[in-house]
Amino acid sequence: MSTGVKHITSECNGALNAIRDTLYVLSGKWKIQVIVLLRDGPMRFNELQRSLVDITPKVLSKELRELEMNEFVERKVFNTVPVTVSYEITPYAATLNPIIDSLREWGTQHRARIIEHMKQDGKQPA
Repeated sequence: MSTGVKHITSECNGALNAIRDTLYVLSGKWKIQVIVLLRDGPMRFNELQRSLVDITPKVLSKELRELEMNEFVERKVFNTVPVTVSYEITPYAATLNPIIDSLREWGTQHRARIIEHMKQDGKQPA
């Protein structure tokens, strides 16, 4: 007698686990955006906050700590008065470049597709 439940192959389960790990590390609205900004060079906290519209200082601090913990971002403290802190991506963060580039490409295509459908439906794109 069949229970109607499909069993997942070990290959599929392995893929799901890897994707879960990736999403856990990069989840949220801000992490990838922070990495993209830092690909252009080191930035200070306030520069990041100004560049990321609508992020609160508390959330930015949390995101930077998590990115640092996962070895994507390095926090550098300079012995100045007042103390200067900057953030930069690590060489390990460069392993995300193909993923980020693919997301950018897909996002561009998706936006164009949605805009085209909205035009066909007589709606104004946002």
